[in-house]
Amino acid sequence: MASKWFTSKSFKLSLPRHHRRSDTHGPPISRSPPYDNSRAHQLREAFRYFDSNGDGKISSEELISFFAGMGENISQDEADAVIGDHDTDGDRLLDFQDFVQLLERDSGDDDLRRAFEMFEIEKGSGCITPNGLQRMLDRLGDHKTYDECVAMIRAFDLDGNGVLDFNEFQTMMT
Repeated sequence: MASKWFTSKSFKLSLPRHHRRSDTHGPPISRSPPYDNSRAHQLREAFRYFDSNGDGKISSEELISFFAGMGENISQDEADAVIGDHDTDGDRLLDFQDFVQLLERDSGDDDLRRAFEMFEIEKGSGCITPNGLQRMLDRLGDHKTYDECVAMIRAFDLDGNGVLDFNEFQTMMT
């Protein structure tokens, strides 16, 4: 049975990784502004979160580790199936282009809704607050200050109320 975050046919979520690598390993890290919300920047950032060892490839072990950090357990078979469905060069690893193709598939609102709910500090509140964002990022090992979380939310807060509703979150993720 596939994890609620992806099926063997399409991966449905890009969230921060619990370990960031240094600038000295793997592909160069872009020097774009920290809150650049371009699609290319978002994809690069998501890839870096998954690629915990910084080798420019995502292994099944890295997929398992990423989801374990989010409190989701996936099996080796599930991780291998996702990689097998998207690995274009047969090395049983996802390079950046494989990862982009995987993420560019239609993710569906159900999975996006579950991701949104992970960030809600008060379940059912319908919004992501800076505290909720900070708490989830801390869980994932990506420690941000409260002010950094406020700035991250501000970048996608279309109505200016200081929180993200589902539609704003959906815009941010797509």
